[in-house]
Amino acid sequence: MLQIRGLTQYYGGSNVLRGIDLDVPRGSCVALLGRNGVGKTTLLRCIMGMLETRSGTVRFDGKDLMRLSSFERARLGIGYVPQGREIFPRLTVAENIAVGESAARGPTAPPEELFALFPALQPMKGRRGGDLSGGQQQQLAIIRALVARPSLLLLDEPTEGIQPSLVKDIERVLRLLQESGMTILLVEQYVEFARSLAQEYAILDRGEVVGHGRVADLRPEEMRRHLAV
Repeated sequence: MLQIRGLTQYYGGSNVLRGIDLDVPRGSCVALLGRNGVGKTTLLRCIMGMLETRSGTVRFDGKDLMRLSSFERARLGIGYVPQGREIFPRLTVAENIAVGESAARGPTAPPEELFALFPALQPMKGRRGGDLSGGQQQQLAIIRALVARPSLLLLDEPTEGIQPSLVKDIERVLRLLQESGMTILLVEQYVEFARSLAQEYAILDRGEVVGHGRVADLRPEEMRRHLAV
């Protein structure tokens, strides 16, 4: 479904991504692992067209994305949940969700379907996003991305700063999405969370893919070398 070849990106004179090759097969969950600052968020932003790339290709369902805007990529069926949630704090929960509807290619997901994923948000429809807890904002960011019914979901650190009970809720929802056939590219620091969901992994270090394979084959020594702080 998603195929990345030779992707290179610079911030000024700093080479952040160095010839990234990555495949995300249809219906799979691929975990993108690595320490802070190795280029994981940059890669997701390049996939979404939010950052320019120096070279390389990104193809989605066989279509070259490199000349398309972020909005056009979203309309093709790519949903994005950014690090830090980036909800609109002065808009209500319902209004935040409505913003996500603009990316829809066809009929949007009805409110009852979205709130069934995170029922605690339903009575908060009229509450401003900035008044929610961090975990509730993360849940809102996820359903805002889902309202347009994407076929590929990019998630950047969805468990960051979230209390354990809400992490379980997020894990439950992501598992349901997988069972429904959604493809997921998951950036995650919490390795056990990633291992519980993903079938495949790729490890980034200094802007390069230094390891990849099946999650079941992820070796402890590889985790210590590239993931331990």
